[in-house]
Amino acid sequence: MDIGRRVEAIVLAGWRRNRAIRRVKQGDGHPLQRFRWWQVPLGRALFHLRPSSDGRRPGTYAVDVRRWGGQSGESTAHLYLDGRHHAQSRIPAVFAVEGGVIEVAASSFGIRRCHYVSATGEEHQLVPDPKSGEGRRARLERDHPAVSRMIAAVSVVMLVIGVGLNLPQIIGPISRVPPIAENLGTFTSPIHLPLWLNLALGLAAALASTERALRLRYHWLLDAGGN
Repeated sequence: MDIGRRVEAIVLAGWRRNRAIRRVKQGDGHPLQRFRWWQVPLGRALFHLRPSSDGRRPGTYAVDVRRWGGQSGESTAHLYLDGRHHAQSRIPAVFAVEGGVIEVAASSFGIRRCHYVSATGEEHQLVPDPKSGEGRRARLERDHPAVSRMIAAVSVVMLVIGVGLNLPQIIGPISRVPPIAENLGTFTSPIHLPLWLNLALGLAAALASTERALRLRYHWLLDAGGN
């Protein structure tokens, strides 16, 4: 990337962050609810950020993400400070905190980012609540690393297979759109899968992306169903 494009990317990222900060609304001070196991399938996620050891960030923060919980069904993030509701915003969200910001982003399958970014640019992922889906997946990775690596590898394989088989089938109809066909020509997919297999691959890819979201992993091509 040349210098001009790099500067443009930095400016665009700064503009998006500032716009996200302006979306933040002040909290009402209600207490943070404990995470219940049955809230996992309802799309709740909870992350914690403890005080820093150097005293620059004295408060204890928590980010409570409620997917599909907004007025229009959009995902919302709620920031708690020392157990009290401090602020809220639609996702993607950027909360200004002591010494930096907390950035929250989601995909169609879960959380793709929940990080504290210091004023000097250092990034730290917030710690998921042990009872949340993300916390349970982190515990599996900690207690059974070999099993965790195998599951992660299978997820990537399923997504690669899904992209490799479905992408040609998607490009074919798109290439027949008149403006595209006139300028680039048409493309005939060499792959023609039965409906049941396409549905099975789609389900497998959704499960794989969900598994990756539990680890806050996201790639724009593999997890194409994300936001």
